[in-house]
Amino acid sequence: MSRGGGRGHTRVLTARKRTAQSTRWLERQLNDPYVKRAKAEGYRSRAAYKLIELDEKFGFLKGKKRVVDLGIAPGGWTQVVRRRLPKAPVVGIDLLPVDPIDGAVILQMDFMDDAAPDRLIEELGGAPDLIVSDMAANTVGHPQTDALRTMGLVETALDFAIQVLEPGGDFVAKVFAGGADSTLVAEMKRNFATVKHAKPPSSRKGSVEWFVVAQGFKGRAKAEAAEE
Repeated sequence: MSRGGGRGHTRVLTARKRTAQSTRWLERQLNDPYVKRAKAEGYRSRAAYKLIELDEKFGFLKGKKRVVDLGIAPGGWTQVVRRRLPKAPVVGIDLLPVDPIDGAVILQMDFMDDAAPDRLIEELGGAPDLIVSDMAANTVGHPQTDALRTMGLVETALDFAIQVLEPGGDFVAKVFAGGADSTLVAEMKRNFATVKHAKPPSSRKGSVEWFVVAQGFKGRAKAEAAEE
């Protein structure tokens, strides 16, 4: 149950079975302009605007022909891709079930499964020129551990990108703790023309999430030469 506060702010009344934390979360959701905008514009989550704002800054969606969405649930990022690239096939993967999205193939499986990379490319019908990843490990409440677990996913996603991206392709991923660590950034710089960190306006100020945008994949031959 809620009631209106001053200046259109909605204040949530604390219920007996609701914790103070869940009450604060609900109140924040009810007053979040991005949540309201997502509902009005038909996006499944406010996260859609993170991708929109990143694209407005870096322009990685322009002209893309095949897209992979890692950690697709609930589907907001793929919705953005489909609206901006209606002719581009998209394949997404997530452990969680995701309602169908027109023009997208959704795999409910673990990206860390050895079979996942081949399945993604098989369903996509060719090499992607854009890979986006909003994956994050389930948190355990210990900031350093949570960051390390998520960085493990980012490292795996980057390895996948280096193996399958078309030359000139882009890689966009969520990272934590102010950005990717130096080793990961160095790996990206070896394989991409530019590597930038960004925190879009729709990412809450209190959130530790950032995003890394790596553009202009140099190609596997150069990647292999860099490793030698």
